Amino acid sequence: MSAGAAASPARLPGAAVAQPAILLHVRDVHARLGGAHILQGVDFDVPGRGVTALLGRNGVGKTTTLRAILGIVPRSGTVTFDGQPLDGLATFRVILRGIGYVPEDRDVFAGLTVAENLRLAERRGVPPRYDLVFDLFPDLAARRRQAAGTLSGGQQQMLSIARALLNPARLLLVDEPSKGLSPRLVGETVAALARIAEDIPVLLVEQNLAAVRKLAEHVLVMAEGRIVHAGPAADFLADAALTQTLLGVSAGTGAQA
Repeated sequence: MSAGAAASPARLPGAAVAQPAILLHVRDVHARLGGAHILQGVDFDVPGRGVTALLGRNGVGKTTTLRAILGIVPRSGTVTFDGQPLDGLATFRVILRGIGYVPEDRDVFAGLTVAENLRLAERRGVPPRYDLVFDLFPDLAARRRQAAGTLSGGQQQMLSIARALLNPARLLLVDEPSKGLSPRLVGETVAALARIAEDIPVLLVEQNLAAVRKLAEHVLVMAEGRIVHAGPAADFLADAALTQTLLGVSAGTGAQA
């Protein structure tokens, strides 16, 4: 992955779909895993533009929240996407509604090539957007025949994002994209997500507050399975006492939540 791979100011290929002011509503969502009550009445909204960062200490339920929205884990409560309820839908049907998912551990198929990983994401009857993903990530185009397991961590992250973008998406759920990456690769990933967010809203779980500072317009903070703060990202990150109380860290450059 080259340093300039995602830094182009050009917009993503294709016209953006008009989004409502609030795209995703999550109301009173509960989830239990292994007998533990992980989500305990989660309520929040995701706007139809920009990046909304979901923050919190380890183990408070951030990843479970994304998985509950997608129906990967059983839940109660209501999730509404673009005015339509997602309750009771199988995960593949939630994805077909236009929600893309980039999981925390990338989950690329290590023994398959880049091209084969992308081909598995294609949908019957839907033209794959290779122009978009290769415009964003030209290194993937150059490495189409390379086994995904031999890619760097940053390149695997780009492949994971590319799979989510190969089909039309109206919202991306992105879980810990900077995890395990060097500072240089974190910068490249942040640049790619910033460009994507010009056209597709993103709900981002991220521990790196420097990345959040560069990307997010809105923040949601979780504690003990609930949202305990919601508001503008700049205001939250400027309040050292609040970030220390809710995250246990100061929101200085490079801070990890």
